Amino acid sequence: MNAMIISTIDSSVLMQLIETALTNKINDREMFMKGIDYSYYYEE
Repeated sequence: MNAMIISTIDSSVLMQLIETALTNKINDREMFMKGIDYSYYYEE
């Protein structure tokens, strides 16, 4: 939350958080299936 607030002045903290959540495994089936599993988890 603080990163969002600070991002109006300095977006580097927010960018750092986003970069840690991103992956370059866009063609990896295991990563794809894990994303689907997590999406069902959030719907419950």
